[in-house]
Amino acid sequence: MKASRTLARRAAVATSCIIASVTSAAASAQRVVTPPGIEQVIVSGTRIEAMPSPAGVVTGARLDALRASSSDTASLLRDVPGLGLRAAGGVSSLPVIHGFADDRLRTLVDGVDLVSSCANHMNPPLSYLPAPAVGSVRVFAGITPVSVGGDSIGGTIVLDSIAPEFAQPGAGVLFSGETGGFYRSNGDAHGGHVSAALANDSLSLRYSGSMTQADNYEAGGDFKPAGRAAADRGFIAGDEVGSSYYETTDQAFVLAWRHGNHLLDFTYRYQFIPEQGFPNQRMDMTSNKSDLFKLRYQGSHAWGTLESRLYHEHTRHGMNFGDDKQFFYGDAPGMPMETDGRTLGWVVKAELTPSTRDILRVGFELQRYRLDDYWPASGTGIMMSPGTFQNINDGERDRYDGFVEWEAAWAPRWSTLLGLRYGAVRMDTGDVHGYSDNDGMRMHFYRTESTAFNAREHERNDDNVDVTALARFTPDPTQSYEVGYARKNRSPNLYERYTWSTSAMSMIMVNTLGDGNGYVGNLDLEPETAHTLSFSADWHAAVENGWRLRVTPYVSFVEDYIDARRCRSLNMASCGAANQTATGSFVFLQYANEDARLVGVDVAGSLPLLANARLGDLRLDGQLGYVDGENTDTDDGLYNIMPLELRLTLAHRLGGWHGAFEGELVDAKDDVSTVRNEIETAGYGLLHLRAGYDWKRLRVDAGVENLLDKRYALPLGGAYLGQGRTMAANGVPYGIAVPGMGRSIYTGITLRF
Repeated sequence: MKASRTLARRAAVATSCIIASVTSAAASAQRVVTPPGIEQVIVSGTRIEAMPSPAGVVTGARLDALRASSSDTASLLRDVPGLGLRAAGGVSSLPVIHGFADDRLRTLVDGVDLVSSCANHMNPPLSYLPAPAVGSVRVFAGITPVSVGGDSIGGTIVLDSIAPEFAQPGAGVLFSGETGGFYRSNGDAHGGHVSAALANDSLSLRYSGSMTQADNYEAGGDFKPAGRAAADRGFIAGDEVGSSYYETTDQAFVLAWRHGNHLLDFTYRYQFIPEQGFPNQRMDMTSNKSDLFKLRYQGSHAWGTLESRLYHEHTRHGMNFGDDKQFFYGDAPGMPMETDGRTLGWVVKAELTPSTRDILRVGFELQRYRLDDYWPASGTGIMMSPGTFQNINDGERDRYDGFVEWEAAWAPRWSTLLGLRYGAVRMDTGDVHGYSDNDGMRMHFYRTESTAFNAREHERNDDNVDVTALARFTPDPTQSYEVGYARKNRSPNLYERYTWSTSAMSMIMVNTLGDGNGYVGNLDLEPETAHTLSFSADWHAAVENGWRLRVTPYVSFVEDYIDARRCRSLNMASCGAANQTATGSFVFLQYANEDARLVGVDVAGSLPLLANARLGDLRLDGQLGYVDGENTDTDDGLYNIMPLELRLTLAHRLGGWHGAFEGELVDAKDDVSTVRNEIETAGYGLLHLRAGYDWKRLRVDAGVENLLDKRYALPLGGAYLGQGRTMAANGVPYGIAVPGMGRSIYTGITLRF
């Protein structure tokens, strides 16, 4: 308690002159709807920070088109230069920006900083907002303002749901909404959504709900032998990707009140996922229930704007072996794993304009996170009985942040951004024990290892300081240049610091990376510190929708990067001498601090080919991304680095019609993490076809993904663990990468009313 109070005082002192947040005026965050028959033109929307330019912004028609082709909210980001997706469950993939993924990125969903409560990170933040509910997406890569990024080193993803709707003054009561559905042939994926709003000029009530369901998807050809998925399971085809099914339900209620330039809204969001398979994990999700409560205030004042958010989120998460993985081990019916996570947060931000030249942003953030991760007994064997295994017991992770940011327009051609953020992170956990209080005839060391863990001091305190400095030069309307430096920090998560057992079975159940290996935590981990240098050049036509070329080279040097080493312990079965030199198999690792270097470049461009009133607009869009990552202490490659990738899109638009022909070329991945025995993947090329039509209230989308039904392996897909005897470390074949989806024909329809 004393240490906690000390951290609170530190945060209070650090933020005594920085009270509140970066935000736009309340009026810009509200969606004002005019009833049919009343003509009106309104320009509104969320203010996008002037500096630095976001790496990607996704809104409007493009957002609608992406929703039709995937139920995975993270897939809405796939057009952003420098961003890839690490495969996981069908609605739970993880964005990767410049080689950084998962907790190394900050993800804000309606301003809420959510935490993944799972030993396999099956419930990442983006999975809590269904794709139909997303109103806009912004991505900051590399050089991230301190006002939108903290406790992260790779970038920030900002997702906002559809804003509250209000009627015009004197227009009476407004009723509006939309409904829609989709179907995708591969995996028989289907679902729908509905939303409705009832409002006058000051009060607004909105309900939204959605559901999705899919079976296992098929690859573009056989990637394994056909046969029984497991000894106690049914038949599975050679091209069927086991454990890739999912089912989700999401609902939300929003009540908003508007008075002048002030907006107050309350949101309740509920999610239930009864099942979701994971083809690159040894377990599957058997239940995920989440309740999110959020209260937000936004307002414009004479001195500037103010925003405050108070939120609480509660996750109950369960894992076990799904339909394609062996369920019985002796007399043990599966391996139930339960997680209970609670997040309480408060954010206060303000934006002040002391002069026409300057913008000052200040803010304070508090996040209180609690986690219990426990595994109930199963069967009567010595490995999983007679008691409950405590993986993390009473885990605590509290963060107190304060920031100040100054943006200045020195001249029409020159502007700068300087930011400073202090973050105090306090972590702690209670004592633990295994399924039993013995060493299991040397099959495991529950008693020895839990005793050693419990004897150590668990509390850890990190003082993190972030700095961002950026300058922009705009010599004329056709070109601009940005150069920046950022120092960013990330403290370890609870699983990286506090998982403790080196039992082979326990370790392979703790894996946030999808590589099939087993992991154990490290109490002595230090926070990661990344130093990033970035330069961006943007050349473009003077007219809107003209040609454009943007090139962004970058380099990041990371001190105390949390990588992994082959583990060493009394448990010779998992962490003995054979594990130190094993190749061609899954291995056992401990999280460890090393130094790392990542260097790369993003290139994005657009070229108009035709602009004709009768024939429409035809343009060619392209983006290229390359990143190289290296552990500079061991000269090893970093895990899950995307190889060279090129995307080209020939897009046509005429009136309400829009169509696109997309090509995707990916190089072979052969620069891999040898300490993990990471699987190499071959290069490939894919073609996609998309089309759609917009009427006044009706939108129809259709397309074909992987038009030629190409068989390929996902470079960021990890190891295939979708079937078989997954509880045994090497009970499933090593060396099979998770394949991408074969040909899939999709269609979607949305009706607005």
